[in-house]
Amino acid sequence: MTANSATISPSVFRLSPLIRITLLSLYIALTVPLPFLSQVTAAPVPPELLWIGISIGLVALYAVLTEQVIVDDQGIQVTYPTWVPSFFRKGWFLPWSDVKELKPRSTGQGGLVYYFLSQDGKAYLLPMRVAGFARLVQFVQAKTSIDTTDVRPLAQPWMYLILLGFTLLLLLVDGWAIATALTTKQLT
Repeated sequence: MTANSATISPSVFRLSPLIRITLLSLYIALTVPLPFLSQVTAAPVPPELLWIGISIGLVALYAVLTEQVIVDDQGIQVTYPTWVPSFFRKGWFLPWSDVKELKPRSTGQGGLVYYFLSQDGKAYLLPMRVAGFARLVQFVQAKTSIDTTDVRPLAQPWMYLILLGFTLLLLLVDGWAIATALTTKQLT
């Protein structure tokens, strides 16, 4: 049996829960104090408008974080739930037979990302933040015969754990800032 004829059952890979929790927590930590501070400082932007913007932003961020990768015998597909409008986040499908190569590209921060290059020259970003990334890469190798032994995720879990730790510290500071803002408002 050749690598391309290996049968695989359909598998769904979702964004890593650690990444999802970290990014949602960071968003909350960075935005929730703003309406309270706006109210205390009598900023020209009303707190209600900030709450609306924060809510819209949270839904948009959550939509981005619902990305899922589906791998089966036909190809690889990046998709989003039906409630995410296609104009906001478009998915893609690439048949295995159209995969020409997997090309590394360096990022501005010095990391490496990988793109599938199709037979017609289009590039498709290999999703690197999914839970089970090593298994996803094994599927790619089994269906394309491309050597993926050097393909590693863009960010290691310990990086997100550090970011989550600092985000939790920021949330503590946010709690203090909000409590101070509310106390200051009550005194005036």
